[in-house]
Amino acid sequence: MNNADLDKEVKRLVHSNRFEKGFVCAVDILMQLDYLTKKDYEDWRFGRVDFLEKVCNINLSKLTSTNKLIKKYATELDLKPSRTEYNQFGKGIKRRLRFSKSGDNTIEDRYATHYIDAKRINELKEKKASMQQRV
Repeated sequence: MNNADLDKEVKRLVHSNRFEKGFVCAVDILMQLDYLTKKDYEDWRFGRVDFLEKVCNINLSKLTSTNKLIKKYATELDLKPSRTEYNQFGKGIKRRLRFSKSGDNTIEDRYATHYIDAKRINELKEKKASMQQRV
């Protein structure tokens, strides 16, 4: 995928995720772009992989571009950034997971930031509540 196509696709996915879930996060976008498989994501979440970038099937330049585009379009939509800690799933000690080999704070923040649309989340909650009342 060239940069122009990546830009269009990330924009589409940011809008789609905001509408469907009320928030946007890098991990979801990476999976939707097929840069990260569900199995590799789960291996990372359970601590079987040292850092997320290791299992992404795209180069670091594209990953950086993707994260920058996510931030750009989330900012355009006026979504609120919220850093989310990713901790290991499973039994035993819950250690904080790393996204990058370097562990650089700027890079880690780009992956860990979720962009929240509080108004949309409330709409989705109300819709869910009304659906449950009908049942």
